[in-house]
Amino acid sequence: MNNCEGKIPTASSTPTPVVQDIRCYTIEDLMAMLILSRPTVCRLLKQNEFRWFKVGGAYRISKTSFDAWLNDGIIEPNSAV
Repeated sequence: MNNCEGKIPTASSTPTPVVQDIRCYTIEDLMAMLILSRPTVCRLLKQNEFRWFKVGGAYRISKTSFDAWLNDGIIEPNSAV
């Protein structure tokens, strides 16, 4: 009998989720977080806005470097306040 036939999984048969310490982002991660297109994210990489490296042709962006870049942005005062 498989799980689709009504067997209720027990705690021992359910995989435990692995909590990962994310140290790098992908281009797709940045696209989703910043709501930007792939060419725009690639332009940021080429401008060396944050640290990045390639692994087998795939870009990896340092989380620490990206977060610092994102948090160090200049916040303009809201004129409506």
